[in-house]
Amino acid sequence: MTQFGTTQKGEDVAIVTLAAGDISIKVLTYGAIVQDVRIAGVAHGLTLGSDRLADYEDTMGYFGSIVGPIANRISNARVRLDGMMYELERNENGQTHLHSGADGVHRKVWQIAEQTADSVRLVLAMPDGVAGLPGQREISVTYRVSAPATLTMTIDGTTDTTTCMNFASHIYWNLDGTNTWAGHSLRLSADHYLPVDDKVCPTGEVVEVADSDMDFRETRLLEIGAPALDHNFCLSDNVMPLCDVLWLTGKSGLQMTVATTEPGVQIHDASGSHRPGKAPYEGFIIEPQRWPDAPNNPRFPSIKVTPDQPYQQTTSWTFTR
Repeated sequence: MTQFGTTQKGEDVAIVTLAAGDISIKVLTYGAIVQDVRIAGVAHGLTLGSDRLADYEDTMGYFGSIVGPIANRISNARVRLDGMMYELERNENGQTHLHSGADGVHRKVWQIAEQTADSVRLVLAMPDGVAGLPGQREISVTYRVSAPATLTMTIDGTTDTTTCMNFASHIYWNLDGTNTWAGHSLRLSADHYLPVDDKVCPTGEVVEVADSDMDFRETRLLEIGAPALDHNFCLSDNVMPLCDVLWLTGKSGLQMTVATTEPGVQIHDASGSHRPGKAPYEGFIIEPQRWPDAPNNPRFPSIKVTPDQPYQQTTSWTFTR
């Protein structure tokens, strides 16, 4: 663990390096960010990051971070829980609530609870009312690397009263180290997806991918804009045992296999987000999650969390050549 920088609020931020087998990663205590992922024999990093904390506090807030306590969008920026309505920050176009706004966990400095050569556990306390939601909440994220080349993330969340939780990792991936992700191929075990409206919020429909440009059940070459992607793909209708769900392959032949317990995965092509001085579409975003905007869609798997039903997610990324 070494010093990475100091936030605008004067908080110290550390960087932690983990290694095992052929994989090494760097994690920031700011936002629980995965800043860098390296594989032995590959000359470039596989994730998009920055060496400047100021970039993460400015336009790169979602790069590599954990987003939550509610990832992605709440269409009307309000949540009803136990008969009470909670107004959330309308931080996107003055209408929708995106990634929990300025109070999101991606803007917080987490504390290191445990650290070894191959793992680190970061913890964050969220007092009642933070991010507009009730509950004294305790969140922990554990990153662990294992030979030959796997990164595993576990997120746990507890609360003292009913609240909502839907966390997601927001890493930008580029397996080739190129200017864009064009040329990568994708396979995704999803029979359905959620169409979105003009605010990029789910319409409430659950649509089969068959006979559409959203069908990635067989490996397909990814093309910029064909289709435009910022959608949840439905893996199941509830939390499931850890299983392989997604395969991303670079032109180089390096492949990343994603396994998760989550019932959905948000795929975003990064058409509107990029690093300073870089072009859009530089990285491909894969966010295992519960389905977005669930509080406004009773058909969707619930994101309600209670004291006796805590939150947990496990996701892993395995690299092969």
